[in-house]
Amino acid sequence: MKILESLARTTNGNTGDLRVSGGESIRAQLNVTAASGTSPALTVVIEDSLDSGATWNTLGSFTQKTAAAREILSITTPFAENLRVSWTIAGSNASFTFSVDWHISTRRSN
Repeated sequence: MKILESLARTTNGNTGDLRVSGGESIRAQLNVTAASGTSPALTVVIEDSLDSGATWNTLGSFTQKTAAAREILSITTPFAENLRVSWTIAGSNASFTFSVDWHISTRRSN
């Protein structure tokens, strides 16, 4: 499922609250197709919230990116129903074009 469309971004941000019911594990992919600027650095994390978005906890972090790259991240620890993807962009005039997709496995009933 596409969580974050591929766009050029120059500022920090997040997807906002994404509600997932009955999730058991997450397999996410970060795809960075372009990076520019002086000493560009991109950090992307998957977070959950136990208090409806008042505070966010890091579930998993992709390795910091400084150029085009792709990475898969698997999260198998328990997580809350409130999820989001957030990112931080550092560097001078830094710009990154990137997207995030994920698949969430849900609990199966017998």
